[in-house]
Amino acid sequence: MKVNYYVILSKLGFYLVKGMNLELKINIVMVEPEIPANTGNIARTCAITGAKLHLVHPLGFSLNEKALKRAGLDYWDKLDIEEHISLNDFLKKYPPEDNNMFFATTKGKQKYTDIDYSNMDEVFVLYGKETKGLPEDLLQKYLDKKTIRIPMLPTLRSLNLSNSVAIITYEILRQHGFEDLQEISNYFD
Repeated sequence: MKVNYYVILSKLGFYLVKGMNLELKINIVMVEPEIPANTGNIARTCAITGAKLHLVHPLGFSLNEKALKRAGLDYWDKLDIEEHISLNDFLKKYPPEDNNMFFATTKGKQKYTDIDYSNMDEVFVLYGKETKGLPEDLLQKYLDKKTIRIPMLPTLRSLNLSNSVAIITYEILRQHGFEDLQEISNYFD
């Protein structure tokens, strides 16, 4: 395990932050997202957690849309983004059988917290479009082993997509001890 020290400049001066670099790679995969503000919020979550954002086309918006840029604030240049022309293209490049890949869905057969991510060096989590979710044939193929769900009341359809991404991403990070993230603020020190 490699230990890194980061020098942070704040309003109150310089301070050191110690970080463990275990090289966890989180891949957030948005399959045909439709709402630019959701994708912007997800991009911001990816940037601030060090996750890679995969955008699977077709997108329901242009990557130049103001709503997308506004939601992502000034984090776009700090983001690792990979685009894919289709879901099939993505799955050929990253086969689910060869990767720690999970499909987030309201139809999932296990809670996202049931998975032990702590021994995984790389994790892929796929999220479907806001109006339909992930393709049902894909979910059925991996239903028992790779679908995950966030518990919620049965009378409502689903959480906002960007909230779901944040919840699951932070569970993966929690199980890894929040590697490389500053856990406690030194702002008032």
